[in-house]
Amino acid sequence: MKPVTRRAALQLGLFGLAASRSARVEAQAQKPAWALSLVDAARKQIGVTTLYDPNYRRIPYPGGDVPADRGVCTDVVIRAYRTAFGLDLQKRVHEDMAAEFSAYPRDWGMKAPDANIDHRRVPNLASYFRRKGAGLPVSEAVGDYKAGDLVTQMLPGNLAHIVIVSSGFSKTAPGRPMVIQNIGQGAREDDTLFDFPRTGHYRFAPV
Repeated sequence: MKPVTRRAALQLGLFGLAASRSARVEAQAQKPAWALSLVDAARKQIGVTTLYDPNYRRIPYPGGDVPADRGVCTDVVIRAYRTAFGLDLQKRVHEDMAAEFSAYPRDWGMKAPDANIDHRRVPNLASYFRRKGAGLPVSEAVGDYKAGDLVTQMLPGNLAHIVIVSSGFSKTAPGRPMVIQNIGQGAREDDTLFDFPRTGHYRFAPV
């Protein structure tokens, strides 16, 4: 075998550097800027929202919110879209429900939209995302879940839940993304994407 010359070694090094840069660019391309902004806005809620509080409250419309130290899983999503993009899911869901109320679940015996609570219910958010063409297949492949995706789950007791897929990854299962959620102890980043049955998968770009 011929010895590797200094020039050849340099070329190999440059090739390796280019390949590494290409891999990073490709990985970044799979995480559009808006998705990373959404994750960042969700992550900023950690340490701020420290309580799980599902109580019904009357809130302003549009732009209404419960106190920042509390909320439910949907509030993580709602606050993230507002903070990152100024996109108000309270207003959007209410307007869509007012236009086509029959397209939304009737699980709560509602006879008309209620801007105080409709957007804070997981099945309503899921219906809205589907109606806006954001639905994706529910997959068993970890690689199909990208940063900024929204995933609905069914918790024990038939409790509907929603999470934001994080840009961070599990320490015990390489490649498995973490999620940002409020599952009972305030906003947190957890490794629970595959811990509960997944009922929906959405990628809702801020348009």
